[in-house]
Amino acid sequence: MFDNFARNIEYLRVSVTNKCNLRCKYCMPEEGIADIGHENILSIEEIGRLVRIGARLGIRKVRLTGGEPLVRKNIATLIADIAAIPKISDISITTNGMLFADMAEDLKKAGLKRVNFSLDSLDPDRFKYITSRGILKNVIRSISKAMELDMGPVKINMVVMKGANDHEILDFVELAKKMPLNVRFIEFMPVGDLPFYKTDRVVTVHDIRKIIEQKYELTKNVTIQGNGPAKSYQIRGGLGTIGFISAMSDHFCGECNRIRMTADGKLRSCLFSNNELNMKLALKNNASDDKIAEIFTKAIKEKPNRHHMNEGWGADNKRKMYQIGG
Repeated sequence: MFDNFARNIEYLRVSVTNKCNLRCKYCMPEEGIADIGHENILSIEEIGRLVRIGARLGIRKVRLTGGEPLVRKNIATLIADIAAIPKISDISITTNGMLFADMAEDLKKAGLKRVNFSLDSLDPDRFKYITSRGILKNVIRSISKAMELDMGPVKINMVVMKGANDHEILDFVELAKKMPLNVRFIEFMPVGDLPFYKTDRVVTVHDIRKIIEQKYELTKNVTIQGNGPAKSYQIRGGLGTIGFISAMSDHFCGECNRIRMTADGKLRSCLFSNNELNMKLALKNNASDDKIAEIFTKAIKEKPNRHHMNEGWGADNKRKMYQIGG
């Protein structure tokens, strides 16, 4: 499936819930969010059907997100359903790691291939501050379990925020040097439109790399499976790799190959676009597979050439990241 800018759209990110068991200060309000109701979110069976139709058109990779996807009941059943689709070659998940360790073996048995962990601090107190309620040792245990089960490359996503965790950049590099992990540094984005986001908290990839190269030598650019927009490098003498995601300072829209499905069944061709197509309504109206395929095609043809995130999330964008899918 090619869009109007010759990008091959083969990657579908599916949010299975907007609920989360953490309250990261840049993402979700402390009081949580309103329950949209079970009847308003896609069922496990509906998600499976939509992925099958997408695969018929050219979708090859699926990532399950949230909120926190592992709070969704029967998530292993959904993974097994997707894994049974012949044309889907890669199933992955993005998680905060709080629940993953105890579920990992069942998830892998169902067909999960890879996992990304969102982790913004290696200090237990700071981690709890950023997440409002997280327990770091649970995440560390989950990361260890993913490596034990060979669900690699195991990735850690760190959102770098000036004055909050930027002094830990080298600690994360050291983690990647000592362990076979792909640590990815992500520029702070206005994804939640919350008071915690301020432009002066953004640390650019350029500045992050300058800090790292004062102590470590980054060698050749390497290709990491499922790495998407990240530019990754080996660390001389290290077991792992370092990646940089320059969402704010140097957008990578020209290489974007994804579309997104929200938990309530809205198809979005771009995270930062307000354009949505209502798959849930189509399902409710008993639309045929061919009709749903037309909606997929329409979303791809409407995909913009780039985002305008640097202009702010905007009051007109009523959807936040946890409502769209990470």
